Amino acid sequence: MTRWRLLLTRPAEESAALAVTLADAGVFSSALPLLEIKALPVTPEQQAVFAALRRYCAVIVVSKPAARLALQQLTAPWPRLPWFSVGAATAQILADQGLDVHYPPTGDDSEALLQLTALREAVAVSGARVLILRGEGGRELLAQRLRERGVSVDYLELYRRFLPAYDTGALTQRIQLERLNGLVVSSGQGFLHLQALAGPDWPEVAQLPLFVPSARVYEMARAAGAEKVVDCRGASAAALLVALGSNPVPTL
Repeated sequence: MTRWRLLLTRPAEESAALAVTLADAGVFSSALPLLEIKALPVTPEQQAVFAALRRYCAVIVVSKPAARLALQQLTAPWPRLPWFSVGAATAQILADQGLDVHYPPTGDDSEALLQLTALREAVAVSGARVLILRGEGGRELLAQRLRERGVSVDYLELYRRFLPAYDTGALTQRIQLERLNGLVVSSGQGFLHLQALAGPDWPEVAQLPLFVPSARVYEMARAAGAEKVVDCRGASAAALLVALGSNPVPTL
């Protein structure tokens, strides 16, 4: 049993799965989901895109919700083309349905995906066109870098993310009641929601160790005043457990 007592902030279903893995490793956790997912209405435009996947040389799926919602609209047999994901968990959802999926072996972010040899090869064709499946208002880095390589990029936004409604002080109350000594966020937006929910209590919350999935979110958190930020170099449970084992439990 470790002395870590963590606040999990992923969507409820994902926090529940992570909590089981952490409990098996002797880590206590308490879930306060800071991201809620709502599917956008299916439109004729969405359906037309999925019906014409053959026009693309690759499809990039940036999250697990995007993968699940896309699969709800796809009908087999689908065109044989490479699919790409930012992380292993998203890739597994697609691979379970028989899709040819590639993802970076290390790093769960756009930067790592852009370095993937399979993606470079997929877009190294004349008239290359890529489809990115994501949530509403996601990052632009993938499209920007691909367009710099001469690739045409289309977006299909399948859901929106929002901060669930909590009472004022809910975050600090949870931290105090559960005697939590570490925080976990899985994305940049998750961090922004953490800071927003903390409100005027952010300087106090910012003193706790904060485990983040990437260098980008690390920089965001440090710039916002988080005092102890740990880059897990991935959003998986395994990456978090390695980071927990490599960092001392704070004395509160």
